[in-house]
Amino acid sequence: MSSDDPSVWYEEAVEAYHAHRFSVVQTLVDRILGHDPEHAHALHLRGLLALVSNQNQVAQRWVERAIDIRPHPSFYNTLYAIHLSVGDFDRAVQTLRQGLALYPDFPRFHYNMALTLHHLDCPDEAVISYRRTLELDPDNSEACNNLGLVFRERGAFGDAQQYYRRAITLAPTNLSARSNLGNLLLATGRYEEAWPYFEDRWVAFRDTDGRPNRVRPQVALPQWKGESPCVINRTASMPERGARLLVLHEQGYGDSLQFVRYLPLALERFSLVAYVCPPNLRRLYQQALCSRWPGLVLLDAVPADVGGWDWYCPLMSLPMAFGTRLDNVPAAVPYLYADTEQAACWHARFAAVPAPHLPRVGVVWAGGHSGWAEDKVRSLTFAQIAPLLALSHVRWINLQKTDDPEKRPDAASKALLTDWMDEVTDFADTAALIENLDLVISVDTSVAHLAAAMGKPVWLLNRFAGCWRWLRGRDDSPWYPSLRIFTQSQRGNWDDVLARVAVALQQRFPPHDARCEEERGLPHAGNQAP
Repeated sequence: MSSDDPSVWYEEAVEAYHAHRFSVVQTLVDRILGHDPEHAHALHLRGLLALVSNQNQVAQRWVERAIDIRPHPSFYNTLYAIHLSVGDFDRAVQTLRQGLALYPDFPRFHYNMALTLHHLDCPDEAVISYRRTLELDPDNSEACNNLGLVFRERGAFGDAQQYYRRAITLAPTNLSARSNLGNLLLATGRYEEAWPYFEDRWVAFRDTDGRPNRVRPQVALPQWKGESPCVINRTASMPERGARLLVLHEQGYGDSLQFVRYLPLALERFSLVAYVCPPNLRRLYQQALCSRWPGLVLLDAVPADVGGWDWYCPLMSLPMAFGTRLDNVPAAVPYLYADTEQAACWHARFAAVPAPHLPRVGVVWAGGHSGWAEDKVRSLTFAQIAPLLALSHVRWINLQKTDDPEKRPDAASKALLTDWMDEVTDFADTAALIENLDLVISVDTSVAHLAAAMGKPVWLLNRFAGCWRWLRGRDDSPWYPSLRIFTQSQRGNWDDVLARVAVALQQRFPPHDARCEEERGLPHAGNQAP
């Protein structure tokens, strides 16, 4: 075959593209198109080059030209990706439908359609597309895993488990499926089976903008998984000082607040336990934990030299190391405390407000991490929570801390709240404020964990098929004795949740007039059991 053959140039261009030698690709594609301006695959490759350079409109023109000359499944797939990259989901779906009209049995079209429909919150249609994908490509582990995700979000845990396990059977290294199965098993209370799968949770990690951040911590130490600390010794003889454990922070503040309960337990096995602590939690943990447990220290970062440590453990691997089951969750509370002087300062502030006799109820209506898909389903808007805050026989205390303007109350609505959060700088401040409250009502976020860890009554506003730690079909929690869970009966239905909370509030804190009637022996709605 002659070296002047465009087919040879194209093969070389494809090879260079996969090797990320894009300048070579550009040269070869220009040569091909100079010889044959209607070489559809070269036009497509030119579009791919533009897409790599984030020139989306240019890429679209090249790929559409290729499709006009000679339609091909990969051309439609690239055009779909271009529309997706700029957030034009309508045109992305339209492009897939055009491709399917020509190539109805092309599995990738059905898979991408399912992904997009799932993102657009069309679960029924996504299920149909995933099932069609698996009819055409039965060994597609990712399709099985994603179909499991859809079923889990719909509350069909049995179907979800079936597809997660099938995904793992097809591809034992599918870490997403292993992580998802671990979360599902935890949600159904099967802790012993779940923890090993939960070790692959890193694959699902996101940064604060919701982008994948799937880096498992790398520490030049053996991970402690519950063994006797004397079993392994990097220096061949256990130092006289005793074994030391380095615990790594992971995920969000709520995860830390829930699982730091294991640090004092670790001190029963190790002479020293260090926790790499986020700054916003440091003062709280110093006051509540380190002051009571001298063998517990807080670090700002993983030491560059880990020679002074013998083992490490990610914080959320400690439940596995301690063999945690539903019947032995270490649930003694409080294990976190507010500083007494700070709490007294807030107490004085409350004494000075009008009607100081009103019950004080803290409220958090939205989580952090606005870029996360999960945050959209766990959070309420202020407009949604406002009718609850209109109940005037309690004093509503704002505990919401956010940089997202969409999560803040408008100026008129602020009158419903006592709001001192501008003076709150970290979780120690928040704890001192919570110490003066009678109840905290919160969505699934860090403040709920903090208040419950302090032993305060907490009412959790829980999304349908929510986080694994709240289990299924329960209104209580083995992790927090003072927690009461109000779960959506239907996906996305917060109105029902808030209506139940309003009734419970009337029962727990009867309006003043009702209390007067009770003192006179007259019946009222507040006589119902709380």
